[in-house]
Amino acid sequence: MSAFRHFLPRGLFARTLLIFVLPVALMQVAVVWSFFEQHWETVTSRLSDGVAGDIAMMTTLYEDDLADPEAFRRQADIAMTTMRLSVDFRPGETLPTARRTSFFRTLDRTLQRALSGQLEQNFWFDTTRYPNYVDIRVEVDGGILRYIALRERVFATTGNIFLLWIIGATTILTGVSVIFIRNQIKPIRRLADAAEQFGRGQDVAHFRPAGATEVRQAAHAFLKMRDRIRRQLEQRTALLAGVSHDLRTPLTRLRLQLALMPDTPEREDAKRDITEMQEMLDEYLDFARGQANEETARTDLNALVEDVIEDARRAGSHIDLVAGEPIEADIRPGSVKRSLSNLVNNAREHGENVAVSIRRADAGRIEILVDDDGPGIPPDQYENALKPFNRLDESRNPNRKGVGLGLAIARDVARGHGGEIRLSESPMGGLRACLSLPG
Repeated sequence: MSAFRHFLPRGLFARTLLIFVLPVALMQVAVVWSFFEQHWETVTSRLSDGVAGDIAMMTTLYEDDLADPEAFRRQADIAMTTMRLSVDFRPGETLPTARRTSFFRTLDRTLQRALSGQLEQNFWFDTTRYPNYVDIRVEVDGGILRYIALRERVFATTGNIFLLWIIGATTILTGVSVIFIRNQIKPIRRLADAAEQFGRGQDVAHFRPAGATEVRQAAHAFLKMRDRIRRQLEQRTALLAGVSHDLRTPLTRLRLQLALMPDTPEREDAKRDITEMQEMLDEYLDFARGQANEETARTDLNALVEDVIEDARRAGSHIDLVAGEPIEADIRPGSVKRSLSNLVNNAREHGENVAVSIRRADAGRIEILVDDDGPGIPPDQYENALKPFNRLDESRNPNRKGVGLGLAIARDVARGHGGEIRLSESPMGGLRACLSLPG
């Protein structure tokens, strides 16, 4: 069974159509084979035997009355009247050497067998020259006897009609199946599109359950899951936002108290601790906020990348931009900018030189590459580096600030757009972070 899996279609529409059409086609083939092999060939054989017997009789009568042309004409008239068989003597002619074969080879085989059984003379026939007649020639002394027989006397002509009826019925059944299956597949495709859009953070308020009962059940389950996920995201955002807001108040009071204290080394240490705590709170809030309340818009990615680089350059970093073709995409610009900023900030914290480039990849995807010349990350730590709250102190000469959410936020944004963040070794010697987005 596994050997046939490679030949089976992968799509649900194609597989369902195969389930409908294949049994019908096999049944029609079996019916056609049974009809032609049993009934049609038997009837045709009997008809051919009858015509072959008439031809054998007329040939024998001609040879008996070879010296009496008047008697032959009378016999030919009788054959035309009673047998619907045209007989003509062609003196001096010989049998043709070439013969065209009928599309239905069974016809030729049946007639060949019938004539061979009835005639001792050499013969030749053609079933293709005339649409409604069969040309049969028999070699006799002094020339050729040419017989023209009605096609319906030699073959059962209803076989072609039956075959056309079978093909027409199969075509109609296939067409009805295609229309029916397509209507059943549409709700499943809409459900898949809605799930894909929701996975990218887009609104799917237009989606309504439709289709068969099972598809409607799946659609209702999806809508319930969507509502649960939304509530969880809202609760997570509200929780961290509330914690952040509540902690900002005591931090502000501490800042005011430190501002009134004498300028001492301990005061500066305390100010740095408060600043670090503020940055942690901001990072927590960014991670919790994600892509909430931001609509998708057609955005110039080149301009967005340039804005991120300019912000980093104002902070005193050296960043090179590798210019490319203009590229636009449907994204949430604020989220993507936050994701790219995290990648650039991560690169400039651990490397002296940073390069950013944008390009089109396979399957219409878009890739934004951020390279640095820092110490890099071991390949077996790439996945850990993208996990929330993970600080690779040993490999990246530690995270001097934050709580290890920068790359996690970037990955969360990428996945929310149907993309991904991939880490690899940079041509500059450090780390390459690739932000992949659908085109």
